[in-house]
Amino acid sequence: MGFQRAMKTCLRAAAVLLLAAPVQFAAAERIKDIGTFDGVRSNQLIGYGLVVGLDGSGDQTTQTPFTVQSVKNMLAKLGVVLDSRIDPQLKNVAAVMVHAELPPFARPGQTIDVTVSSLGNAKSLRGGSLLMTPLKGADGRVYAMAQGNMVVSGFGAEGADGSSVAVNVVNSGRIPSGATVERAVPSPFGLDDKLVMSLHSPDFTTALRVAQSINQGLGQEVARPVNGGTIEIDTPADPAAKVAFVSTVENLTVDPGSAPARVIVNSRSGTVVIGSEVRVLPAAVAHGNLTVSISENYQVSQPGPLARRGETVVTPESEVSVQQEGARMFYIDPGTTLRDVVAAVNRVGAAPGDLVAILEALEKAGALRAHLTVI
Repeated sequence: MGFQRAMKTCLRAAAVLLLAAPVQFAAAERIKDIGTFDGVRSNQLIGYGLVVGLDGSGDQTTQTPFTVQSVKNMLAKLGVVLDSRIDPQLKNVAAVMVHAELPPFARPGQTIDVTVSSLGNAKSLRGGSLLMTPLKGADGRVYAMAQGNMVVSGFGAEGADGSSVAVNVVNSGRIPSGATVERAVPSPFGLDDKLVMSLHSPDFTTALRVAQSINQGLGQEVARPVNGGTIEIDTPADPAAKVAFVSTVENLTVDPGSAPARVIVNSRSGTVVIGSEVRVLPAAVAHGNLTVSISENYQVSQPGPLARRGETVVTPESEVSVQQEGARMFYIDPGTTLRDVVAAVNRVGAAPGDLVAILEALEKAGALRAHLTVI
């Protein structure tokens, strides 16, 4: 009886410990968030046009002759022919580039947003209207027509003496729903009984897990990884059934593989990003800054008041001082994590630039278990 009571007490204690232990959940993501299906993509469009109706802030035609040429060509198509000797001094017109993104499965008659940017030296596009501009794709065919009043978020002011102030960008703006789709882009989606999925970040572990998640979710072997970034999926032949099939697949969840150990350093801004998988082998680090200051002082030497001969001489005096901050050494334990490295560097008081030097030295010493990338 005593033995049984002891066993029951141990079991209750074990149950309490299990309930009190923290539970770690995997960071599962939807398949639609980690990859795209071939044939489901957007296309870039670009065009050249004119913005009119500006309040004297358009292109300076003496420096942008293509604006005048564009206006003459447009007027000629509208039946207004200007004499070749006439050089119109336009102030309310600006040559612009128009670009937009054509979403997948866009049909004729739908509208898309466009962005308009000054091509010449216009001071501002505020208050302007874009005239009908064809937007072409990479194949040179027109897929949309853009036109409308611009929305410019910035503003600027300029004084008579040339001083100016500007908030945000006044040489660029947007036209919501400013282009109408004229031609649909052919899509291979639905033409084959197989669907290919491409991962945003190729990884063999993630590709395998995606295929396993699809097979488990659908209850049949329809997905197989081709390589680290591609998964091939068998789909129904009927278009309606294929849409329902893809909808089910893209909403399945998967636990992606952990990212490789990387340290990204931006040499221009001094930004340092260290991945969570970065590890450091045992190492001792000492880092200090050496400051050298040189100052020039000039002394004037004049002859005495009773001296018959003498000249005033200017003599420079240089002062050189060297100051070195105390470099304290800190030890990195085996298997140190990201948090430990940052805490150790902060204890020493190293700046982001110093941190870059420490990481480079650790990599050269073979103590940094990560790929150091400088951008």
